Amino acid sequence: MQFKEIIGQERIKQQLTQTVKENRISHAQLFLSPQGAGAVPLAIAYAQYINCLDRTEQDSCGLCGNCRKYERLIHPDLHFSYPFFASTSIKTAVDVLEEWRSMVLSDAYFDMDVWRSKLDAGNKQPNIPISESHDIIKKLSYKAFEAETKVLIMWLPEYLDKAGNALLKLIEEPPANTLFILIAQNQEQILTTILSRTQIVKIPKLTNHEVSNYLLQNTSFSENQAIDYAFLADGNLIEAKALAADMQNDSSGIFASWLRNGYSNKVPDLIEFTDEAAKWGRENQKNFLKYGINYLRECCLIISGAEALVKLPPLTLETAKKLSTHVLTLPMAEAIIAELEKAHYHIERNANPKILFLDVSLQLVKIIRFKTLPTGTQYIYN
Repeated sequence: MQFKEIIGQERIKQQLTQTVKENRISHAQLFLSPQGAGAVPLAIAYAQYINCLDRTEQDSCGLCGNCRKYERLIHPDLHFSYPFFASTSIKTAVDVLEEWRSMVLSDAYFDMDVWRSKLDAGNKQPNIPISESHDIIKKLSYKAFEAETKVLIMWLPEYLDKAGNALLKLIEEPPANTLFILIAQNQEQILTTILSRTQIVKIPKLTNHEVSNYLLQNTSFSENQAIDYAFLADGNLIEAKALAADMQNDSSGIFASWLRNGYSNKVPDLIEFTDEAAKWGRENQKNFLKYGINYLRECCLIISGAEALVKLPPLTLETAKKLSTHVLTLPMAEAIIAELEKAHYHIERNANPKILFLDVSLQLVKIIRFKTLPTGTQYIYN
């Protein structure tokens, strides 16, 4: 995998290549990254760049023997470790290596739900057991076969239990030309003994612009739809891809219209919306509610005078300003968010969507039109 294949993260790419050019590669690095930001492909591209036989200033060549094997994830000096579901036949990560390779080669942006779907997980919980730690020690004790540097990429070291302390000496004093790259999402869940032995590389989430560009280039979304769904994904490319697989709706327009109808108490229009929303399908309904929650949180920022922090695109921002100025108040927005969160919860549990959206629509009328908060207290404009 080459850096040029990775979406965004230009500053991180430059930082990583610079460590190679200046020969200051830390032997144990922790890529701390939010979900869907591309930490896994960055780690693979970094390892490939280190071992490329004809690297350029910005990227690996993609043509040498090492690069060709890295592209297929079959280089003998590239090792992976990750959480898995142990059983009598699966004791180490190598036992499900083919499933791992297939998933990463298919799409290097994935999460635990995607990984779980590739395995026979059942009701088991994933972890990285002591047997995996022993296997890592064994693999890295061998000399490099072909490349100058042996690389171990561990995805989600948060799943290491206390048995992970078996790796401490290896991480602190590894064999010559050995690189550890740990890819984590939650720093607090990592063993402190391991955390203290690594150099942290903080990978930011993707920008809305980067995600919307991806959606424009890889889906049939219009520009406005790509912008709306990028906002909804909030820098998570995994989420953006999931949204792209669903029905393409004008979320911002539909949601703003729903609020206005609630304010105007247009019951026939609210019923028409309910009938339409009931046909969307569960995932689309969840996405719409999630969009509404995020949209109203941005409105709360506008109402609170923190417009500089708002991330809405220009056209959507103008509508949000009007709603925040003429329709919504902070208690109202918070009350509607609470209703949408409850609706999202019940949709996940297969509630009848027609009944649910009608109920939420009526709650909108009570909150916006009659200024009645869910607690039963009356909110009056100052």
